[in-house]
Amino acid sequence: MAQRPPDPTHPAAGAVPAAALERHLRSWATEFLRALRAHREAGAGAAPEESAEAARALRRSARRLSAGLHTFQPLLDRDWAQALSPELAWVSGTLAVEHGCTARLERLLLALHRLSGAPVFPVQAATASGAPTAPAVPARSVAAGGSPAPAGPAPARPGADAPARSRTATTTTPATPPAVLTAPDRGHLTVGAAKAGALLDRQLTLARTRAHSTALQALRSSRFHAVADQVAVLASEVPLAPGAAHADLRPPAAAARDRLTDAVAALPLVTAGSPYNAAALIHGLSPDPAPHPQDVPWHQVRLLLRLHRYAREVLRSGADGPTRAAAPSAVDAALRTAGEALDRHRDASEAAAAAAQAARTPRIAPATAYALGVLHADQRHEVEAARYAFQRCWHKEDLGTS
Repeated sequence: MAQRPPDPTHPAAGAVPAAALERHLRSWATEFLRALRAHREAGAGAAPEESAEAARALRRSARRLSAGLHTFQPLLDRDWAQALSPELAWVSGTLAVEHGCTARLERLLLALHRLSGAPVFPVQAATASGAPTAPAVPARSVAAGGSPAPAGPAPARPGADAPARSRTATTTTPATPPAVLTAPDRGHLTVGAAKAGALLDRQLTLARTRAHSTALQALRSSRFHAVADQVAVLASEVPLAPGAAHADLRPPAAAARDRLTDAVAALPLVTAGSPYNAAALIHGLSPDPAPHPQDVPWHQVRLLLRLHRYAREVLRSGADGPTRAAAPSAVDAALRTAGEALDRHRDASEAAAAAAQAARTPRIAPATAYALGVLHADQRHEVEAARYAFQRCWHKEDLGTS
């Protein structure tokens, strides 16, 4: 059996010098400045795809920098790190709102299409980014009364006679010819589901527009320019604490791992070990618009897992010297899988909250409210599925002691 490469976080591994942290921060600071330049050029008339990619790169580099300053703060100039880290988190969070609204709307519309009893439902375009593809379910209407959807193949749509040009979607009726819908086909939706989709479209599109305006204002503000100036300085010089040049990076990384382990230990993993957790839906009909009480500790674990993963990236970059970084280990792959499960948990939780918020709209039709209620329950079940997946991944790889 082939031996695993030595884990840089293991106590028997050699010390990781502070030079690895300096290289890591300078590299991501350079990436931040490069992404900022690309974002400004995209705003000058480039394609929307280029603008979105530049925003993602800006968020990604801001997250890495903020996490590095937070985790390894004892080795850095304290006042400088405490001031810059939350500002970078503000940049990342502000830019993430618009993307979140777009992904949430797509997720909800695809779920409505699936739950409405359409004989063919689309494969989620976000599968490549980690979003789960919805499983096949029996066709059932979400209109008021819950009458079954008519059986048999549906009328052919324009362009559906050439399925070889795209992926084939799973169907709930074997007799239905395979096809792919690139967007929810409102013609297959029931009245309640169609109106619910239109309501969600209006609300989330408005939220996305506001988030886009907020992001543009933030990128033009003096606050952001001050952050960019500090990152530009960081790209050339990392202010270390006195005597930190020869310090070991493993103790701060181990502290980040311990915080994650403690937070996971406080989760109800015994309950999450069941594929169906009915107790998680006990507050599903509560009129309180506050976030679901069970979601908050899971969101915190997601953030701590991200800090732990990023700290391991720093250690790997210094494990084999400045010329070659250590390859990701099996633990790193398992941590990424666990992080993807928690990302699905966050997405489903926020989608359920958006459905519940839409259902509180005054004077909506009963069929629309019913469709939104079914949608809310569906997303809460997706939350439980993500928790179950995380629980299995965490215990299978024994990540808490790695």
